[in-house]
Amino acid sequence: MTETAPDLDRLRGSAPPRNHDARTIAALTANPGCARRGLMDAAGVDKDAVARALGFPAPFGQSQFAITRGNAFEAQVKADGCAELLTLLRDRMGLAVSEAAYDDLEVVAGNEGRELRHARTRRLLARALGTGEGTLFDHPLLRLEIGGQLAYLEPDVIAFQIEGRLHVIEIKSFAVVDGQAEPEQVAAAARQSAVYVLALRRLVAELGHDPRRVSHEVFLVCPENFSNRPTATPLDVRPQLAVLERQLARLTRIDRILDALPGDLTFEPGEHLADSVRTVEARYAPECMAGCEMAYFCRDEARACGATGALGRSVRDDLGGVDTIGTALGLADGSLSPSDDLAETAEQLRAAARLRAEALGTGREGIA
Repeated sequence: MTETAPDLDRLRGSAPPRNHDARTIAALTANPGCARRGLMDAAGVDKDAVARALGFPAPFGQSQFAITRGNAFEAQVKADGCAELLTLLRDRMGLAVSEAAYDDLEVVAGNEGRELRHARTRRLLARALGTGEGTLFDHPLLRLEIGGQLAYLEPDVIAFQIEGRLHVIEIKSFAVVDGQAEPEQVAAAARQSAVYVLALRRLVAELGHDPRRVSHEVFLVCPENFSNRPTATPLDVRPQLAVLERQLARLTRIDRILDALPGDLTFEPGEHLADSVRTVEARYAPECMAGCEMAYFCRDEARACGATGALGRSVRDDLGGVDTIGTALGLADGSLSPSDDLAETAEQLRAAARLRAEALGTGREGIA
């Protein structure tokens, strides 16, 4: 999986690589056919910086206030070896945690290098799985294969071992009010937690243990009723795990994408940046606006060329191999002759055009 490393470094240019996180992987798997996003993420390209250089900055993202509040809440929950978290798990959830050992894996002997941190994560988890030693593992550095490349995950989560099973603890700053939280925020937390669960399971399997020793039940820790007092809720992420594994399997391998590209292609900012980005095929859909920094550029590109994806993923899928709106209209009115593989689609489009004409004609007669 390393033979593509020089090509990925060239694509990124002089900028340092950006690491994957659970949010980027969850968003990537939501659109597995997008070679552009897959390649840029594999190379660790700062998509936000590229979008700004292209004149299409993404306006979404957390406010600085929300980030500061989230960091403060997380620090509170983890303070003094996660003392408050342990109290919460014992008293509020009734877990039998008599003793707890805490290991922070964010820095190893003053070194933040990924390989060293990942090696220590493997070593401590192997010991915990083999002997039962170790309870809380903060900032474990995980790896997950994305399109044939190993991506490092730096989660702000804790791997919590109880009765021989590991659980992911996801700490979020959105509030749980009267036992209820915003459904969209809970769903996003579940998708991100599923990424961590999958990465942990694959690490456990590499260590020679049953991956089911990583539980599908995640503990979601949030502020209660807008206070700073934390509350914990169990969250079953089996549905999200099934979707994640299926979508990861569908991702195009990065080496195959690279083979079809020019050998000097780079995403280094400059006068040719837009042309370089357009060299890699995108699979834009309106849903991209919610989770990809390149969405505004890709939307403009899709509109300019009349791509069917600009009308929505369901429209593009229904039209099969018809890539542009102009082609679809030409097949519908008969001005274009379909190829053999588009004959059935063309017939459906002509039928839809006839029904539309009939409906519009009836509507005009009724008005008259």
